[in-house]
Amino acid sequence: MDTIRVGVFGVGIRGHNLLQHVLDVENVKVTAICDIYEERIERAVNTMKEKGAEPPVLCTANYHELIACDEVDVVMIFAAWEAHIPAAIEAMRAGKPVGVEVAGAYSIDQCWEVVKVYEETKTPIMMLENCCYGRRELMLLNMVKQGFFGKIAHMDGSYCHDLREEIIGGNVNKHYRLRNYMNRNCENYPTHELGPIAKILGINRGNRMVSLTSTASKAVGLHDYVEKHHSDDKELMDTVFTQGDIITTVIKCAHGETIKLTLGTTLPRFYSRGLAVHGTDAFFEEASRTIARDGDFDEEHEEEWLKENLGNEEKYREKYEHPIWVKYIADGVKEGHGGMDWLTISAFFHALKNGEPMPIDVYDMAAWMAITPLTERSIQMGSMPVEIPDFTNGKWVVSFENKSGGLYSLETIPE
Repeated sequence: MDTIRVGVFGVGIRGHNLLQHVLDVENVKVTAICDIYEERIERAVNTMKEKGAEPPVLCTANYHELIACDEVDVVMIFAAWEAHIPAAIEAMRAGKPVGVEVAGAYSIDQCWEVVKVYEETKTPIMMLENCCYGRRELMLLNMVKQGFFGKIAHMDGSYCHDLREEIIGGNVNKHYRLRNYMNRNCENYPTHELGPIAKILGINRGNRMVSLTSTASKAVGLHDYVEKHHSDDKELMDTVFTQGDIITTVIKCAHGETIKLTLGTTLPRFYSRGLAVHGTDAFFEEASRTIARDGDFDEEHEEEWLKENLGNEEKYREKYEHPIWVKYIADGVKEGHGGMDWLTISAFFHALKNGEPMPIDVYDMAAWMAITPLTERSIQMGSMPVEIPDFTNGKWVVSFENKSGGLYSLETIPE
C-alpha cells in the first residue's frame, strides 16, 4: 500500500497525544476517528486541521463502525482498557493490521483468543509498549546483549506513579481507571515495567515466564485522598476501593531468572519504573541511576566509591548507547514520554511497510497482558503460585517467526 489509511479508536488524553504522532508518519493518513465523547472527537478534528490533514470520517457510535469503514486499512486502538482485546480481535478478523495501546487483560481466555485469531488470520498486530523504546531501557538491552552484566539472575521493575487525582476524577474526566480500582485487585498495568525486562530476558524467544505469586497491601490510599480533598462528594466518600495500594508480583522464568514487579499508584510518591538488573558481573539500579561492576568496590570502600560514582549511568552512554537512540538523537528527538512514543509508533509502521515481524508481537502481548488476571487470581488465593500459560505452544524453545531483526528490533542490535 502506498499510503496507509488509519482509523483511530479512542482520542482521550493518551489517544490524542498518540494521534499527533500518527499524523507525522510519512505516507500515513488518518482517515477515520472513533470516540463516544463528542468533545474528544471535536478536539481531534481540530488537531488534524491544524496539521493540514483532511477531515476524517467520524464514527461516534462504536468501534465496529470504524473497523468496517472502507476508508480504513489499519486500526490504532487507544481506547479504554476493556476494549483493547475485543477491538483488536475484530480488526484482525477484518484483515486490518492493529496497533494496540498498553493494558492488562481481563481474562486468560482473552489472551488465548487474540493469539488464536492472529494465527488464523496472520493479520499483523503490535502492542505499542513505549517503554521498550526508552533510552535507558535500550541502553541496558544493548549492554546485556554485549555481555556486560554476565549471567542475569534477577530483574526488578515497577509502575509507581501517584495517580490519585486522575483515578478519583474518573467520573468527571471520563477515565476508565476509576471503575477498575473500584472492582479489581491486581497488577493492572504490568507492561511498562515488564516489557523491557521481557526483551532483556528473551521471553518467548528462548525463555518464558512459567509461574507467579502476587500480594496486595490493604487499600487505604484512595479513601484517605477522598477524605482530604473531596469530602463534599458523597458518592466518592461512600465508595469502597478494592485495588490494593501496593501490588508485589514475583515471576519465575524457565531458566531460573526471577522478576519482581511493583505497582503503586494510590499513595504519595515519586514516579519510577524501578528498573534494576542483577547479573554475575555487574548490576544497575534505577533508583540511584548507578551501574557497578563486580570488583569496583568492596564493603569497606563502598561509601567512598559511591561518593565518586553515584549516578554514573551517563558515563556508559558513549560506548553502550543503543543504535536506535544514536540515530534518533542525530535525527532529532520528538516530544512524548521522553521521545519513546514516536519510536514506538515508528516501529509499528516501519514493520508494516516492510513486511517485517512486529518487534512487540501477539505472543508478547498475550504473555504480558495475562499478568493482570493471573495476579488477580493469586491475590484472591492468598498469594498462591499460579501457572503462566505458554501462549507460543512450545515455539519459544526455537527460533521462530516472531524473532524480529529489523531497524527497530528488540532482539538483535541493528548495525
